[in-house]
Amino acid sequence: MTSSSASRKAKIQAAAPKGSLRSGQGGGKGPNRVVVATVVVVVVLAAVITAVILGSHGKQAATTAGGSTLPKGVAAMGAGIVVNPGAPATVPTLDLYEDFQCPVCARFEDIFGLQVVDMVKANQIKLVAHPLSFLDDNLHNDSSKRAANAAACAADADKFLQYHAATFQGQPSTEGAGYTDAQLKQFAVQAGLGGPTLTTWDQCYAAKAHNQWVESVQTQSEKDGVNGTPTLKLNGKAVALAGLTRDTLAAQVKAATK
Repeated sequence: MTSSSASRKAKIQAAAPKGSLRSGQGGGKGPNRVVVATVVVVVVLAAVITAVILGSHGKQAATTAGGSTLPKGVAAMGAGIVVNPGAPATVPTLDLYEDFQCPVCARFEDIFGLQVVDMVKANQIKLVAHPLSFLDDNLHNDSSKRAANAAACAADADKFLQYHAATFQGQPSTEGAGYTDAQLKQFAVQAGLGGPTLTTWDQCYAAKAHNQWVESVQTQSEKDGVNGTPTLKLNGKAVALAGLTRDTLAAQVKAATK
């Protein structure tokens, strides 16, 4: 195994919602704060650009292809996946809106992903994930929808966080190249699915069992005023990405805790 492969595997395994906790507070081996601030400026810039794309999506006719079953952790059509439903009522809800084809979302995941996972492990937040798919229209493919379906099938096996990490780790370097079905299955393997659970994932993915839910999440997100990715909301209030660091995110979560 190469060093890059080992690093990728370690990050995916770190997304597991159990096991030893990491710091998640921005110290120690966390990224340089100046670098974080610089990168997040790019995040905001990209969010402004994608807002234009997202604004035109609602004008297109919605489709109802695929199955209508809800993934595990989802209460209704349009609602996100509650990753840790057992979180206490005293902790704030963090809603995370991302498109798996969004390069800036991958960069955001690289910087803040493990911190968010740490917060989930420690039940410091209730994480609600909203996989969006608006980039399919702009990039003329269906990779966002297929990746969102694949992640939803992984959620059925309690592997959403691991699949989420594997997908962003494996995002194509060229925007618009998209994901192959084989790649999306490989992410399931990297997420820890195997044997009967991988067979079930295969069946779920092949049938597009959650596709109507995927499309409903996109539609509902637009109605809720989400006009770019990544978007974070803490107890329903948008988190400003400009200047955001691991420390300031942790501080906002702490301030929102009852």
